[in-house]
Amino acid sequence: MPLHSIRVLDLTRLLPGPYCTLMLADFGAEVIKVEDPIAGDYMREFEPKLDKEGVFFQSLNRNKKSICLDLKSEEGKHHFLQLVETADIVVESFRPGVMERLGIGYETLKTINPGIIYCAITGYGQTGPYKDKPGHDINYLSYAGLLNLMGEKDGKPVIPTAQIADIGGGAFPALTGILLALFERATSGKGQFVDISMLDGVVSWMHMLLPSFFAGQDVNRGEELLNGGNASYQVYETKDNRFLSMGGIEEKFWKGFCEGIERNDFIPLLNEPLHVQEKLIKEIGTIIYSKTLEDWMEIFSEKDACVTPVQTLAEAENDPQVQAREMIQTVFYPKLGKTKQIGIPIKLSETPGEIRTTAPKHGEHTEEILRGINSVK
Repeated sequence: MPLHSIRVLDLTRLLPGPYCTLMLADFGAEVIKVEDPIAGDYMREFEPKLDKEGVFFQSLNRNKKSICLDLKSEEGKHHFLQLVETADIVVESFRPGVMERLGIGYETLKTINPGIIYCAITGYGQTGPYKDKPGHDINYLSYAGLLNLMGEKDGKPVIPTAQIADIGGGAFPALTGILLALFERATSGKGQFVDISMLDGVVSWMHMLLPSFFAGQDVNRGEELLNGGNASYQVYETKDNRFLSMGGIEEKFWKGFCEGIERNDFIPLLNEPLHVQEKLIKEIGTIIYSKTLEDWMEIFSEKDACVTPVQTLAEAENDPQVQAREMIQTVFYPKLGKTKQIGIPIKLSETPGEIRTTAPKHGEHTEEILRGINSVK
């Protein structure tokens, strides 16, 4: 596997860090979760549970090992520094300064291992006036101005169900930064500090919003092309209280849609101003509400119109495309039996990722890893 020789020390908890190291583990890295002896990763206790472990923890921490170390004790710190000697990557998500106060910050670690790649995932980064503030996904979206643009024109901002800042603004930029640093290290032999701010990451997502604002244009909730202001990029309710989504912002797709609803007179109105779009949305809403979702899917089945059903989780799980891409996998674990897991989104033709082991029990590999340290010595 592409990362089979890479050792990662993962001090993160909850979602952003574990998602990042999950991607590394799925492609062969030895990811060692360094957990507090008492509590460990808080996600272990989240309901619902499977085999006394939270299912979210099970999902995010497959293919990993767990070691319990008290990093506030001299013994725990000593063992951690020994592990750093043979590690390639350290990932942590504490507030800035915590690792330094423990005596195991980047400056200390790089004296022990100059090739170490140290990635810190925080809400606001290592610099700036907010660096010590607490936060969660909703807070980073709020500061970035993105949450203010989510939702309908006359309603309040809508909280996204998936964690945009945690994963899109934190985990994936961290993964990218780590792999870039690994690539660079192959030439220089030196590691480096990877500073990931989830607020930075969210701001970087706004390439279809901020350039308009920079150009002097008002950007408002529910009024933009891609946030509900246009009839061609919209969600409509059907007769059976289901929904379909329409994403035909190009002329050819809009034309197919208008033909499907038998309103060819709408075709020239694709890019009309907001007041026309509002009337279109209302009229199209009435038309779509006249038939069931199944009826509309039959009508649009042979048209290139970017019309899709708004599926439930059960429907998405059984969707033939999701199945074909193996994004929901059933794996067998000796202790758990058959278990469903989210698949691997990065497809490599020669060295694909794979689900090998279940998430580790708290401290499951402590003795094994410590024996490995002693044998090296």
